[in-house]
Amino acid sequence: MSEPSAPREPGESLVALRDASYAYEDGPTVLSGLDFDVTEGRALALLGRNGSGKTTLMRLLSGGLRPEQGGLTLRGAPVTYDRKGLTRLRTTVQLVVQDPDDQLFAASVEQDVSFGPLNLGLTDAEVRARVAEALAALDISALADRPTHLLSYGQRKRTAIAGAVAMRPRVLILDEPTAGLDPDGQERLLATLQGLRDAGTTVVMATHDVDLALRWADDAALLTPSGVRTGPVAQMLAHRDLLAQAGLRLPWGIAVAELLRAKGLSAGAGEEPRTPEELAALTAPAMPGASAG
Repeated sequence: MSEPSAPREPGESLVALRDASYAYEDGPTVLSGLDFDVTEGRALALLGRNGSGKTTLMRLLSGGLRPEQGGLTLRGAPVTYDRKGLTRLRTTVQLVVQDPDDQLFAASVEQDVSFGPLNLGLTDAEVRARVAEALAALDISALADRPTHLLSYGQRKRTAIAGAVAMRPRVLILDEPTAGLDPDGQERLLATLQGLRDAGTTVVMATHDVDLALRWADDAALLTPSGVRTGPVAQMLAHRDLLAQAGLRLPWGIAVAELLRAKGLSAGAGEEPRTPEELAALTAPAMPGASAG
């Protein structure tokens, strides 16, 4: 199994679940005895079959659900579920759900994005600055006055994310953010998320797309019936047994890397191609007729 190339140095744990368990009313236990950390500066992909607990995990991390046992910590301090404690948590951690229509409710884009900052009691000038910053980050400044019901699906996705970004969270949790987007929309969103990461936001993404996870994430958390397994993304997504437990297939890039190594065309660890462009660059010198210069 191979490590991802040029991994970032791990930072401190920003938000963490400790010995946490949760079960829905009249239902089975979804998560039990879970220790789970979101590490500063590490892009994390959550992967697992439907019903594996991804949504529950995200809602526990963002304070939407409260562990029945165990607890949630923010920078090592226990989170309390009173108004003060939840405000502290939600200025650090923001969750964007999969369907933007479940999150958008205001008449215009600007009004929707301003809702969170207004509830923090900020001045009008501070709210306007945060809204402008978030709209620019998501490349939707031109849509500020657009009625939300006239937005395209991709625009609604961006508006929902902008509403979270306006809270200036340290951790942004996204549930299937690329679902329903065309390839161009996916690329634009990934570029936006990279910009947020470069600006210091730690991003957690739930996805079923193992190829996207391999390309985008530093770490992967696989939700399996035997528990949650977390580690460097290329290492975790090369575990065929864990992938099978999580209802996932082997990523394209891992399969190609194995073939390249079998053919003697790859130096080995750290050279897994994550996109077709990386594959072309990796194999170009070995292609028949390729020149040394």
